[in-house]
Amino acid sequence: MLMMMRAYTEGCRAMASTAAAAYDAAHHHPDADTRKQNQAFYEYLVPLVKGYSTEMSLEVTSLGVQVHGGMGFIEETGAAQYYRDAKILTIYEGTTAIQANDLVGRKTSRDGGQTPKAICTQIEATEATLTASGTADALAVAKRLKAARLAMLDVVNFVAGNTKASPNAVFAGSVPYLMLAGNVVAGWQLARALLVAQDMAANGDDAAFAPAKIVTALLCRSHPDQSPRPAR
Repeated sequence: MLMMMRAYTEGCRAMASTAAAAYDAAHHHPDADTRKQNQAFYEYLVPLVKGYSTEMSLEVTSLGVQVHGGMGFIEETGAAQYYRDAKILTIYEGTTAIQANDLVGRKTSRDGGQTPKAICTQIEATEATLTASGTADALAVAKRLKAARLAMLDVVNFVAGNTKASPNAVFAGSVPYLMLAGNVVAGWQLARALLVAQDMAANGDDAAFAPAKIVTALLCRSHPDQSPRPAR
């Protein structure tokens, strides 16, 4: 549970940092096309940073209570206070459903899903780098990242193809879409971190930090024998 708390936190932080970097590039890069691409990338990430990250704050603080057992539910540990405080985050940032509606309407359907498809292309490039790395850890993450990317592409195609024809069907699944996209993008950032950490470990840099990053990234992958859950 502690490691899952760590993975969720680091994944969300990395996603927010990536969004901030894209925002800077969108405003200051000398090339106009690059600015445009980064602006679209940043805008797509905004509802994920706001919606997915705040929902994950509830998951993380809930796990924090659970770690303490019965003691976590009373005031002595302080864990329950974090859980209560986190609840307002999913409202302050614009309720999760509002962020999900924005993700569907303005960030996916408006351009026929071109922006998330471009993001999936970047993710595929990371998969190729992981595969080329050849380590057992990188290959395991690459396998799960590919499965996640393909699932995201399926949803993007459904959303882009049905928002006008069947809006109720699309928007009814807007929050699960947001959570899926957040999982994929946050997991992608942890996969990128794994690649850097592997190089650091190979060079003997920061003996404590690099292996911890690799272990955290491995939490992105499911057990190899775990089959996907049926849709409900």
